[in-house]
Parts: sequence; C-alpha cells; structure tokens
Amino acid sequence: MNYELRMINLIINLIPLFPLLGFLILGLGFNRIPAKVASVVGPGTVLLSFAGSLIVFFHLLSGHGTGGSGRIVTTLFNWISFSGFTISFSFLMDPLSLLMLLVITGVGFLIHLYSVGYMKGDQGYNRFFAYMNLFVFFMLLLVMGAGYVMMFIGWEGVGLCSYLLIGFWFKNQEFNNAAKKAFIMNRIGDLGFLLGIFLLFTTFGSLNYLDIFGQVKELNPGTGVLTVITLLLFAGAVGKSAQIPLFTWLPDAMAGPTPVSALIHAATMVTAGVYMVARSNILFVLAPATMTVVAVTGLATVLFAASIAIFQNDIKKILAYSTISQLGYMFVALGMGAFTGAMFHLATHAFFKALLFLAAGSVIHALGGEQDIRKMGGLGPSINKTRWVFLIGTIAISGIPPFSGFFSKDEILSHLFNRSSILYIFALAGAIMTSFYMFRLYYLTFHGKFRGTAEQKHHLHESPSVMLLPLFILAGLSIAGGVINLPAFMNGSAWLQSFLAPVFSDALPFLKPPEFEPGPGLEWLLVAISVVCVVCVIPVAYLWYVLSQEEERKEPLWQSFLRKIPANKYYIDELYDTLFVRPVMSLSKGFHEIGEKKIIDRFVDGIGVLVVRTGNTIRYLQTGHVGFYVFMMVAGIIAVLIFNLVI
Repeated sequence: MNYELRMINLIINLIPLFPLLGFLILGLGFNRIPAKVASVVGPGTVLLSFAGSLIVFFHLLSGHGTGGSGRIVTTLFNWISFSGFTISFSFLMDPLSLLMLLVITGVGFLIHLYSVGYMKGDQGYNRFFAYMNLFVFFMLLLVMGAGYVMMFIGWEGVGLCSYLLIGFWFKNQEFNNAAKKAFIMNRIGDLGFLLGIFLLFTTFGSLNYLDIFGQVKELNPGTGVLTVITLLLFAGAVGKSAQIPLFTWLPDAMAGPTPVSALIHAATMVTAGVYMVARSNILFVLAPATMTVVAVTGLATVLFAASIAIFQNDIKKILAYSTISQLGYMFVALGMGAFTGAMFHLATHAFFKALLFLAAGSVIHALGGEQDIRKMGGLGPSINKTRWVFLIGTIAISGIPPFSGFFSKDEILSHLFNRSSILYIFALAGAIMTSFYMFRLYYLTFHGKFRGTAEQKHHLHESPSVMLLPLFILAGLSIAGGVINLPAFMNGSAWLQSFLAPVFSDALPFLKPPEFEPGPGLEWLLVAISVVCVVCVIPVAYLWYVLSQEEERKEPLWQSFLRKIPANKYYIDELYDTLFVRPVMSLSKGFHEIGEKKIIDRFVDGIGVLVVRTGNTIRYLQTGHVGFYVFMMVAGIIAVLIFNLVI
C-alpha cells in the first residue's frame, strides 16, 4: 500500500511537470528543434498529463490511499516559512480538481492535436506549442493547488500566457492591442482576488483550503467579513470568466489563432472563475448577499451577451459572446447553490464549445482566413464533415436532447425553477436566444448560396485528418457527454452529483431549501417546455436566413437603429473608453508633460548644470603654479591653528 501511495503521489507531481517540460524543451530550443519534433512534444506532454489524470481518477474512485476522506494531499516542498506560518507547494486531489484535470488535459490534448494541422507552416510553430504547453501547466497548478497561493500562481500564469497567445501574431498592432486589453482587464479583477486572499489570511491565519474551510463553519451566515471576502474573490472571477462588467476583453481575444480561442474559451482560462467559486463553496454559501450578486450578475451576462451574439457577423466573435453567455449560466447556478449543475455545464460546455471553435477554425482554414459569415454560405457540400460536426455542436449548445448540453442546461433550469420562477423565465429566454443565434450562424455558414469570392470558392477544401480527428472525438463527447449525470427521473444515477458530493457536503446544510420538490411529472413538463421553446426558433432562423436571404428587404429606419445598438455591443467599449481610458491617458499625458518634463526633468537637469558650473568655477583654483600651492598650504595650516586656538 505504501508503495502504491508513493506511486500515486509521483504521478500527481508529474501531471503538471509534463507540460512544463514540453515548454522548456520547445521554448529553449524553438529555433533549432524540427517542426516534426514539436508536433510530438507539444501534444504528447499534454497526453501524458491526461493519462496521469486518468490513473489518479481511477485510484480515487477505488478509495485506496485516501483514508476515507475522498482526497489526496501531496506536498513537494515547503516554499515560504516565517513566524510559524508556512506556505507549501502542495497539491490537493479530490473529485472537483480531478474533474477539472480531465477536462483540461483531455480537451487540451485534442486542441493541441488539432493545432498540428492548423498551425502547419507558421513561422512561430514551435513557439506556439511552447506557449500552449505553458498555458496548460499554469492551469493545472491553478486547479491542483491545495491553497489560494497556489491558485493565485496559476491564476496569474494563465493571464500571462493568454497575453502571449492572443498577441501571438505580434506584427499586427491590433492583435497586440487585444492582448494588452485582455491582460489589463484581468488585472482589474485580479486586484480584487488578491485583496480577498489577504483578507482570508488576516481572518483565518492560513491560506490552505482545508484549514480555512474547517474554520469558516464556525462563523454565522452573513458575517460581514465573509461577505467582503467573497465579493473580492468574485471580482477576480468576474475578470477571469468575462462577466459583466469585465467581459469586453474576451471577444477581442479572438485575435489569437483559433486553437488559442478554443483553449481559452473551452477548457482553461475562462473556467477558472467558475472553479474558484465552486472550490470556495462553503465561503459563498455563508455569504447570502454575495450569492445573490453572483446569480444576478450571471443572469444579466446570459441575456446581455446572447443579445449581442445575435447581431454579430464574425464567426469567432459569435462563439466568443456565446462563451460569455454560457459562463453566465454557470454563475447563475453557483449563485443559486447548484454547484454540481455548474460543474456539469462546465464539462459539457468544454466539449461542445471546443468542437464549435475548432470547427470554425476548419471553416476559416477552408476559406483562407475569412471569418465574416456574410461572405460564407453554401459551404456544406464542400466541407461536409466539418458541417456535420458543427451541427452537432450547435444542437448541443442549444440544449436539444439527447445531446450533452441539454442535460446540463436542463439541470440548471430545473434548479432555478425550484427556487426562483423569475430567474427561471429569464434563463429560459437566454436558452431560446442561444438556439436562435447558433442556428443563424450554422445556416449562414453552411446553407444558402455562396457569398464569397471566386478565389475563396476555388480555395475551399476539407481539413486534413489531424484536424478532423479531434473534431470527431469532441462530437462524440458532445453527443454522449450528458450521461455522466443523468437525473433520477430519467432513470439515471446522477453519477457526477454523487462523485462531487464530498466537495460540496459542508455547504449543503447552509443552502436555502427549495420552495417545493417537483415530481417526475413536473420534471418532464419542464423538459418539454425548454425543448419546445428552443426547437421552435430553429425554423424561424431557417426562414429568415436561408429561404429569405435572396430577397432584398428594405429595413425600416427604427429597426436598423435598434439592430445597430447590440451589433455595436451596446457601445460598451466606447463607454469604457470615455469613462476610463481617455481620462487615464489624459492624466498620464499631463503627468508626463508637466510633472516629468517641467518638474522632474528640470530638477534633474538643474542638478547637472549646478555640478558643471560649480566644477567650472572651482577648477580655477588649479593654476599649475607650485608657489601658489605652497601659499595655499601655509594659509591652510594658519587657518587650522587659529581655529584650534579660538575653539
């Protein structure tokens, strides 16, 4: 048993080490390593991490080596020690971290494999895989860490890597601006997260999860310090997971290569905020005010982002706003105490959103870089395999059975119905909007007549096998992924709920009980309502964007005006530019022109001028005549004698 435990601890330590090793190999020798080697090292290291995650997963399921706690804690070394306080470089393996590990390494590997074909021929091929491996390494630290310090290291690490990957094609200044925007907006949320960590330490004297969660149960719900801590932590989640008001960086992050978009949006960075709130579940349930803020923020984001997505024309930006909206669903679930539902949707979303982004990349690849869906259309026959997998992802995200997105979204809607009918209605409206804009995207891309150039039509071709294989696997997961948490009224065992139960068990007693427990009949009725609602908008999208696309429809002025508002993202970027960017830039310019040039520079330059002039004056004492030097020496001696006599 000791030998087995040592082996498991070794594997746990190796899981993040593999992608770090890949980064070091590719990063230190990217100019000399052949592209074929990078094609193996980049995806291969993530595959090894996935294999290690599977081994630990099955070991945890068996219950060996956990001491009945359902978790494994392994410490590599003590990092910082002072005044009896120690920060250890430790990993915590429990059901929640393992679920995240499987999603990050599994979906991450498929994205890396897809990148082998997508990035082929790019001058920064090796550098790209180095950054991707580093990204996965930091994300693994974030979810594996046994405390908030380890989480923060990974948190900041993925922020750095997102900057590197979004601005990967750095010769384009717009891409650099997008990378800086993502980095700066994340720092705003990260400041709140860091302050929350400081307050955790001053309150509990520790930053270790198990120490804090053990102490917090002794506090009363609604304690002021807990409300402040959780609000600060949630500020970090708002920035990282692109919720209102810190969401505008995510659509601009589409400047990076498509595999980067898939990695950020599906498996890694944007899910960090959801994981952090789920990990801190006991803190949040003891702060009811914060839970309300989380739920309202999430619901507002669902509707706001979905309304914008309906009017976008960039294929990747539509999916970006879709990601923001789906993350909103996860936060609604977290705010209402449906922690399992949020994590379930996180997992299924990773499947179908990675599929949609990679399929979109296949479309862009086929069109030679074109991303405007107004210049697509009729692509189905030319890239039929991509069309079918894209349709699978569209059905899954729309919440149509029996695809995975249906089960996870239905669980969230059911939970909302039991606790707040108003939230349920608005969340259902968001689901209807999701179905509409996704089928709009699908129809404008693959149906109707081709609206691109003759050169683009000639360039049309299906993606290579190395790009299609990950799409097929993700399509399978998007179809069958919902089986991991089939509810009881569907004759399922709700496996994921049972699996995650130990992580959320301490929080459940503090949650407000539902207004009523619906029976199977009502559950089926809710399912029917949601399915009918999302299915009914599909023919509307088909009629509007396929059958009527050849008709020239003159849009009324009022309708054109209303359409432009969400099409221009409600001018939020312009509002932020007016309220924050321009005043800060003006203040910076004022400090530069007045404070630096007229005060600091003149002061520094004045000291230099004073030294030069003083030197020019004093140098006249150096005459070069020996007699003068003897005279000055005697005068000095006389002055010293007089001084001593007087004193």
